[in-house]
Amino acid sequence: MMISYLVPLVLVVMILAASIRILPEYKRGVVFFLGRFQSVKGPGLIIIIPGIQKMQVVDLRVITMDVPEQDVISQDNVTVKVNAVLYFRVVDPERAIIQVENFTVATSQLAQTTLRSVLGKHDLDEMLSERDKLNDDIQEIIDAQTEAWGIKVANVEIKHVDLDESMIRAIARQAEAERERRAKVIHAEGELQASRKLVEAANVMAENSAALQLRYLQTMNDMSNKNASTIVFPLPMDIMEAFKQMSGSATAPTPPKAADPEG
Repeated sequence: MMISYLVPLVLVVMILAASIRILPEYKRGVVFFLGRFQSVKGPGLIIIIPGIQKMQVVDLRVITMDVPEQDVISQDNVTVKVNAVLYFRVVDPERAIIQVENFTVATSQLAQTTLRSVLGKHDLDEMLSERDKLNDDIQEIIDAQTEAWGIKVANVEIKHVDLDESMIRAIARQAEAERERRAKVIHAEGELQASRKLVEAANVMAENSAALQLRYLQTMNDMSNKNASTIVFPLPMDIMEAFKQMSGSATAPTPPKAADPEG
């Protein structure tokens, strides 16, 4: 008698255990009734009729996915290895289950092909210097294609752009040449500015003899401050001008005498 009562009781308990589902806040259940979509349920307590209803659970949290390393040929024919990370989440559980067989695998494959196609349209310098722009372009393309699957791509980040050793050495030589070019340009600009200032100073001294005399005295003072065995006796500039005039008159040729008409 007791066994006859226990068997149905155990069956009822097993059916209830198979019928009751509890979903947390970050999950939803896509319920199918006899193979047809019925509704999206959750979170909380959900009762499913075994054999008639079937439920697939979808996580709504942001999923972090590593995009495997891809061989990319840039627009300037440089082969690089690039990997990235993809952040996405399910915003429509119904479409994520019905429209695509496995939305995680499909999103991963789409990210790999998009990464190769987008980076292949840019030069190596753009890959290295404009990474934020490339991230935005890849994110927009993937998000537009996954929208039909009920998936929202939040962000794409390129992690590494690996080059071979020969290309690294070539980039190092290019960077060194660029630094030398900038150094030469800066040196030439400094020389040009200095020459202009010297011309301005010379013009000022030419217009004012007192300025030239002060510069002469300053030079004498600088020379006397150094530990040198040379003794300099400064002379006024007026005396130097007088010496020049005297030397000029001394070397001037004497005009020939006129012939005496009586002799």
